[in-house]
Amino acid sequence: MIIVTGAAGFIGSCLISKLNQENFNVIIAVDDFSRPEKLHNLEGKRIHERVDREEFFEWLDSNYHEVEFLFHIGARTDTTEFDRRIFEHLNVDYSKKIWEKCIAYQIPLVYASSAATYGLGELGYDDNESLIPQLKPLNPYGDSKNEFDNWVLEQPQRPFFWAGLKFFNVYGPNEYHKSRMASVIYHAFCQISQTGRMRLFRSHHPDFRDGEQMRDFIYVKDVVDVCLFLMHQRRNSGIYNLGSGKARTFLDLATNTFHAMGVTPQIDFIDTPEDIRDKYQYFTQANMSKLRSIGYSKPFHSLEEGIDDYVKQFLSKGKVL
Repeated sequence: MIIVTGAAGFIGSCLISKLNQENFNVIIAVDDFSRPEKLHNLEGKRIHERVDREEFFEWLDSNYHEVEFLFHIGARTDTTEFDRRIFEHLNVDYSKKIWEKCIAYQIPLVYASSAATYGLGELGYDDNESLIPQLKPLNPYGDSKNEFDNWVLEQPQRPFFWAGLKFFNVYGPNEYHKSRMASVIYHAFCQISQTGRMRLFRSHHPDFRDGEQMRDFIYVKDVVDVCLFLMHQRRNSGIYNLGSGKARTFLDLATNTFHAMGVTPQIDFIDTPEDIRDKYQYFTQANMSKLRSIGYSKPFHSLEEGIDDYVKQFLSKGKVL
């Protein structure tokens, strides 16, 4: 059995699809299944059992001896949520309990961290574990992810294999339910389909012109490939960046979305919402040398390749992965 938490969500459901492709079909899907808009992500996938996230630990206590691997992808990921109690429960305490169960039952673990832990990037974007206690995230979501990373590194006991993955800006199929938190590519496709135009945030930083804010965008297919690599390798435990390693501008992103749709680019700029303006990352770029150093050699999709595949094979067809 392979467990995937956050199974009905964006990355979790894509991971199950990849596992099925590799003939791993005894999947335990853990999530809050009460949101019907997420369930479309699980259609057509081979899943052995669905377990509600609040019942999961009781289930695990009874079935641990059959579990081969655990992917803890589930989390509250809303960067505009400021109720720290929600993050403390779902992102910190829940993750600590998973960690402790993996130690007790000798289950290897991969869990989702986030590039939101890097804040404004004052210390760069290197996944050097000695720097993690010094990071200053910009919101409660980033704080919760960094709090758990720090807790993990302080633990005297650890699963025999574990890895935390700092996801950068992930985009791709199965994010349709994420609303405001969906990728800019998804929002671009929707806006262009409806109006023929695309709106981008205006820069409020003197060092960046409008549309030239830069992020490390990574296609979800690359994310799940790395997850399976770690599941098969089960060596070199640690916390790793997971981005493309190349920052690109939002203008690049928008222009490539127009091109994939066969539409002439028409871009307007709007003010960044005030509730996120002072916590907005203007540049992110993952240093990927650590993951490469342990043997991951597969190339990542370029932004052009990823957008073209996402738009033509999924968004334009209304398909899930």
